[in-house]
Amino acid sequence: MSLTATTKLEAVNTMLSTIGENPVNSLTSGLVDAELAETILGSVSKSVQSEGWNFNTDNKFTFSPDTNNNIVLPANILRADATTEANAKDLVQRGLKMYDRTTHSFTIKIPVNLDIIIELDFEDLPEVARRYISLKASRLFQDRVVGSESLHKFNLMDEATAYAQLKDLEADSGDTSIFDNYSVYQTLDRMGTTKVSNGTN
Repeated sequence: MSLTATTKLEAVNTMLSTIGENPVNSLTSGLVDAELAETILGSVSKSVQSEGWNFNTDNKFTFSPDTNNNIVLPANILRADATTEANAKDLVQRGLKMYDRTTHSFTIKIPVNLDIIIELDFEDLPEVARRYISLKASRLFQDRVVGSESLHKFNLMDEATAYAQLKDLEADSGDTSIFDNYSVYQTLDRMGTTKVSNGTN
C-alpha cells in the first residue's frame, strides 16, 4: 500500500472523528459540521502559515509598480517586508499594497525587493505541516462543538508532538547551526574554544 500525503478531505474527516461524526465523501457534502470543520481548518492553516516557515517564504522577491505607481501584492501574500537594500526605501505593508513611510504615500516608482510570506494551498504544504494544522484544527473544532475537557487534553498532546516535528523540519530545511546566531558566535570566539569563519579572511 502506497503512502500519500494528507488531503484536505482527510483532514476534515479527522476533525469530524473527534466529535464522533461519520466521514464525508466530499467537501461539498452539505453537512453543517463538515462545513464548519473546513472553515476552521482554513483559518488555522492561515494562522500557522503566517508565522513564516522555510517552505512558504521567499526572500528578495522583486515587485514592480503598476501603471498607478503602486506596488500591489497578490492576495495570497500574508506578510511582506522591505529588504535592507537601498532601493527598498522605508516600506510597510498596508492591506495588499506597500506604503512608503518616507513620502507618506503609496506612490513607489521603482521595482523593490521584498521578503514575503505566502499562503499556500493545503495540498502544497509539507506533510508535517498538514498534520500539525489538522490536529490543531481538530482540537479547536472539538472544543467548539463538544467542549470535552478530556478530549481537549488528549488532542493537545498530539498537537504538541506534531508541532515539535514541524519545528524539526524547519531546522533541517534551514541548514542552520548555532554558529548562525551572532551572539553565540561572539561568546565562543571570546572563550577561544573555536575559530569560525565569519565570511572574511
